[in-house]
Amino acid sequence: MLAVVPVRQGEVPMGAADAVAEAGGRLLLVGDGVGLVSDLGASERRGLELGAFAPRRWAQAIAAVVDDDVLVLPGGPDGRVLGPLLAAELGRAYLAGAIACSETEAQVPAYGSAVIRRVHHDGAAVVTLQPGLGLARPPQQPDPELVVVLPVPSAQSRRDAEVLEVSPPDPQTGSLVDADRIFAGGAGLGGADDFARLQRVAGRLGAAMGATRVIADRGWVPFERQIGTTGVAVTPTLYLAFGISGAIQHTAGLGNPDHVIAVNVDAACPMMQRANLAVVADAADTLAALEAALGDADG
Repeated sequence: MLAVVPVRQGEVPMGAADAVAEAGGRLLLVGDGVGLVSDLGASERRGLELGAFAPRRWAQAIAAVVDDDVLVLPGGPDGRVLGPLLAAELGRAYLAGAIACSETEAQVPAYGSAVIRRVHHDGAAVVTLQPGLGLARPPQQPDPELVVVLPVPSAQSRRDAEVLEVSPPDPQTGSLVDADRIFAGGAGLGGADDFARLQRVAGRLGAAMGATRVIADRGWVPFERQIGTTGVAVTPTLYLAFGISGAIQHTAGLGNPDHVIAVNVDAACPMMQRANLAVVADAADTLAALEAALGDADG
């Protein structure tokens, strides 16, 4: 297995270290500034310096240097674009959004993540791995020397994607997987109006809004905002939980945030025990007070 990690100006996407761990430490960096990348826990790493993002050209260059490996890409935006093009270039099966993979099988969520399908392949597939799975392991040795490989020039000349502009992510509309700060609510927050307030407050503070499964089931938030085993797995720097008890079905998708703040009337619930800062108070009242404070600050 081989992790193929796209690089832009020396930066790797979320989930890159997970892809390397799943591939057993074998890494191929591709893109712009591959020599600047470190700390991914690789035991073997090569690089293709390919310049600005051009997914069709990148796919052709990668296809020229890889063997019959299972290619594992982090499932962020670049991986989701590059993965199917690479599979088509190599004539291999493409398995998207896996949560685990091996040399013969990928585990792919289906039916809104209610079912995990075990998809067998012939050992030469292209797989995108969901970010935020927490598979990465601390490196046991210094980063190995990066061997930069020059791609074999392709005789084919086809139109490629052109990058016109790179916009900063919008926490309100972007995927929770990519969110650095998340304000989430559970059954203890209140009703639909409280979640509309949570959305406003999160937006004011540059955070994304998330929720537990029971809230998504009630239709108060879209299902793509659900965090947990049947939702999305996230790895924010800051997680602020309003009225969330911390059931394992939810926290299993939470990863390891640097900072957790919990607001709940139950001081003994699991989320309060996990928090760096636990506020024993009514979640809806606290959120309303926070919105009022933000209004005063703007005034």
